[in-house]
Amino acid sequence: MLSSTSLSNIQALIIDMDGVLWRGDTALPGLSDFFAFLRANNIPFTLATNNARKTPDQYVQRFAGLGIEIFPKEVMTSSLATAEYLKTQYPPETRMYVVGEDGIHQALTDAGFVISEENVAAVVAGIDFELTYNKLKIATLHINKGARFIGTNPDLTFPFEDGFAPGAGSILAAISAATGKQPAIIGKPESTMFEVALQRMKTDPARTAMIGDRLETDILGAQRAGLKTILVLSGIAQPEDLKNSDIKPDWVFRGIDELKKNWNADSLS
Repeated sequence: MLSSTSLSNIQALIIDMDGVLWRGDTALPGLSDFFAFLRANNIPFTLATNNARKTPDQYVQRFAGLGIEIFPKEVMTSSLATAEYLKTQYPPETRMYVVGEDGIHQALTDAGFVISEENVAAVVAGIDFELTYNKLKIATLHINKGARFIGTNPDLTFPFEDGFAPGAGSILAAISAATGKQPAIIGKPESTMFEVALQRMKTDPARTAMIGDRLETDILGAQRAGLKTILVLSGIAQPEDLKNSDIKPDWVFRGIDELKKNWNADSLS
């Protein structure tokens, strides 16, 4: 724990999910107790993930399977942030090509865009567990013809129970290598997701903390947005990474179980 500020001063949370609440299909220690603590103390939260695979309803179902009730309005994904950004750039009915899964498809469709393989204005790419060479080929051809290149998030890796696999950033890198173009990134560490979360909760950045497992996205992005930051070492970042990085969070814990224990202690002191 690095900060001299008490955790009891934090009034709201923005919480990453992969590597913070679970790894792959396995819940991390203390998950149920942590959410019970937040509800009991009326601490609002937004679940803000760079993972563009799932829709908010799918996340609600996943939490329900773990015995935890959350609501769609408490979920902010990089897919939703990307759709919000694109609405400021293009009119409804604009055609988009997507490398991704349900989350980004639904977010763009709900925003009024048309998912297509022909005559597209932009290629929107994120994590895709069903990635094929043909998808990369179509994306490359469109970008080389002048379509904009949009990335939901830059995470190079994705955490599973047995280690780390390629993430959305690795897919973006493949398309970049083939086109010579770099994508416009929407998810963390860019500001859109943090701004939307703060607006939803109507909270002050200085009294809001980001809980994440990645220094270069969760922690850096939150610091840029004026939030307090909590790094958990249950996902991507490890002690050696923290030691070698210029990005320093306000607090560091092994996981959310240790965070809750220390938060309780701060509240009672």
